[in-house]
Amino acid sequence: MQKIHKVIIVKGKVQGVFFRTNTKRTADGLDIKGQVKNLPDGSVWIAAEGEEAPMEAFIAWCRQGPPLAKVTGITIEPGEVQDFRTFEVSHH
Repeated sequence: MQKIHKVIIVKGKVQGVFFRTNTKRTADGLDIKGQVKNLPDGSVWIAAEGEEAPMEAFIAWCRQGPPLAKVTGITIEPGEVQDFRTFEVSHH
């Protein structure tokens, strides 16, 4: 199966609600690799790689987020596969 890469920006109440932690848990469960970090504007940036079906499930989760989040928008862009080995949470 072919691996795809997506850059996902999630907007709304997505910081301070364990979004990154839950993103990693969801990614690990779907065998999605990449990274997630908070952006200065209050949104969350995700680079995700995996096969198409798990990626669709991951993106569907990103549209909702964890229980305390309130997602108001999401943008998804394709990107070059970078062969991430794990899914990392950036704390910068």
